[in-house]
Amino acid sequence: MSLAAADIAFAVDLFAGLGNITTRKMMGGLCIYADGRLFSILDADGTVYLKAQGAFADKLDAAGSRPFVYSRKDGTSQSMAYRTLPEAALDDPALACDWAKDALDHLT
Repeated sequence: MSLAAADIAFAVDLFAGLGNITTRKMMGGLCIYADGRLFSILDADGTVYLKAQGAFADKLDAAGSRPFVYSRKDGTSQSMAYRTLPEAALDDPALACDWAKDALDHLT
């Protein structure tokens, strides 16, 4: 499945309050950068994820986020250090940018 142009535009608009947002298509999805720093991805279905580890991942989990999990060719599943953007933020760019700023603050 290919990522729709509307999904890409939605994500860019959602995070526009962060300033310089750039994107790069990768493996059927999209990497989203703020000032050159990768902080978010979109999967092929258009689901928005934030990069998250440690305490920030726990904070997202408490807000109802789910981890990014993909299936490998051998049938096993693998998770990555990304969590879904909390659902309330999908309709609220200011809230989405607050979560994204928190993600950026926790990048290592």
